[in-house]
Amino acid sequence: QFQLVESGGGLVQYGGSLRLSCAASGFTLGDYAVGWYRQAPGKDQEGISCINNSGDETLYADSVKGRFTIFRDNAQNTVYLQMDSLKPEDTAVYSCAGFERGYIPLNTCPRWHLRDYWGQGTQVTVSS
Repeated sequence: QFQLVESGGGLVQYGGSLRLSCAASGFTLGDYAVGWYRQAPGKDQEGISCINNSGDETLYADSVKGRFTIFRDNAQNTVYLQMDSLKPEDTAVYSCAGFERGYIPLNTCPRWHLRDYWGQGTQVTVSS
């Protein structure tokens, strides 16, 4: 079965850190570009970070730039999102998606609707 599974979410205090994982099963995630997306209640989904298949190109939304780091371990078939200096406005369901094309655009992460695989999401809650 081909799937992506997110983990690592939870409750953290303002200024804290979490590391999210996006693990693939049934296919080689290293062939895919991967993006992290989040959606808070009542808000539109936001693409916050993405990485190309080789891991040498990354993008970040302005809202997380300098605080979040995306990286991948293709040997582990996993992409990670290290989140530091968390704020209450980071509270959302975080989901990852895989894109078979392997590359990422120059200025923005791939649109969610273009995904080939995706996970069910993990909740991140930041208390003030």
